[in-house]
Amino acid sequence: MTQFTLGWEEWLALPGLGLPAIRAKVDTGARTSALHAFAIEPFGPSDKPMVRFAIHPDPSEPGLEVICSAPLKDRREVTSSNGETELRFVIETEVEMGDRVWPIEITLTDRGSMAYRMLLGRSALLDDMVVSPSQRLQQPELDYEAYHGIPRGKQHRRALRLAVLTREPDNYSTRKLIEAAEHRGHTMEVIDTSRCYMNIRAVGGEVHYDGRRLPHYDAVIPRIGASITSYGTAVVRQFESMGTYCLACSEGITVSRDKLHAHQVLARHRIGMPTTAFARSPKDSGNLVDLVGGAPLVLKLLESSQGKGVVLAETPKAAESVISAFQGLKADFLVQSFVKEAAGEDIRCLVVGGKVVATMRRRGKPDDFRSNLHQGGTAEPVRISKTEREVAIKAARAMKLDVAGVDLLRGADGPKVLEVNSSPGLEGIEKVSGKDISGLIIEHIEAKVAPKPPRPKGRGKRKGV
Repeated sequence: MTQFTLGWEEWLALPGLGLPAIRAKVDTGARTSALHAFAIEPFGPSDKPMVRFAIHPDPSEPGLEVICSAPLKDRREVTSSNGETELRFVIETEVEMGDRVWPIEITLTDRGSMAYRMLLGRSALLDDMVVSPSQRLQQPELDYEAYHGIPRGKQHRRALRLAVLTREPDNYSTRKLIEAAEHRGHTMEVIDTSRCYMNIRAVGGEVHYDGRRLPHYDAVIPRIGASITSYGTAVVRQFESMGTYCLACSEGITVSRDKLHAHQVLARHRIGMPTTAFARSPKDSGNLVDLVGGAPLVLKLLESSQGKGVVLAETPKAAESVISAFQGLKADFLVQSFVKEAAGEDIRCLVVGGKVVATMRRRGKPDDFRSNLHQGGTAEPVRISKTEREVAIKAARAMKLDVAGVDLLRGADGPKVLEVNSSPGLEGIEKVSGKDISGLIIEHIEAKVAPKPPRPKGRGKRKGV
């Protein structure tokens, strides 16, 4: 049998952890292998526990930090060479050295003060492996430049700790997002937004929930109901201040929920929309109607969703009556021109990461101009034009939303944006389009929070350091 010779020092890779190059000390005097790790944090369900940790793979470059995660195999006491006993997390992963790849157990411990970020113990060696204690680097050499040349599409995908902010844990969208995350090896916690409370301070701010401080999440998915927009966006802002990526930013949620503000933003970005007017004084009612071209026209409460609080006034008298009723309730509202050529139809464009990933055409009931599915409308697949696609993407970008449901009307003079939704429902558009939108959203999150090791300036290759 051909022997596989190792020196007392070798380069190796741990591809399952996203570590393409580690300089290790091979020590047959130690039974257990050990890997440098800090910020170690267990997470995930009890039946599939995970552990996340950070590592500085290059001892001379503390700015190079990689975040790793792996299934947690065990936690056991390990006695080091100086006689100290430490309770360590244990993982199992594959090691690659030369043309050999094999599974090993590794314990996680802080080796920041040591010259080697990894120690390869005797339990990791296969039967045909021989260690020559007087020699080093018997296997092919690597170097730390490997961390700076990884193509974007080939980056290691680690398990993420995600949270969804919602008060509806059992609705379709929440369930599908959880399924998509878990299918890709991540964990997703459901957090009731209204039960969060915050410790606000300059350094080390916190979000608490049910008597415990919430851990650091790689990303948070806000799905905040319209009734708690103000408090919900405050919670999102707190996560943002802690450096957590939020799929819908607090500013985007706030602007999209305020119909007046949203239309002002659309107008500022020269995005087509129905002619819109707004006033508070009852004396301006007649002028409002004239500004949008007269009846028929649409009146919308500023704080409404799913087609509620939206009324079609077909005559000037009906418009005055509805305006009077809204003003009597001291409710703020918009007046918009009615796009007749839309014929009770609109188009929902689902934008993810600056791309329209799915579309559907929604039709209202025969006696209802509103096309919302929540109001009994129906939906079908639809092809959109290049212009409609560009308008949808531009509208989502104007609202600063990475994921958005953009509703368009097909007007005689081009597409007109009705609304931009920061928490679009997934059920209707997934079933109509046949696409896994929730999976695409999780893929987008992975791309946003993937580790991007900094590339030091003025640094040459360091072969065999």
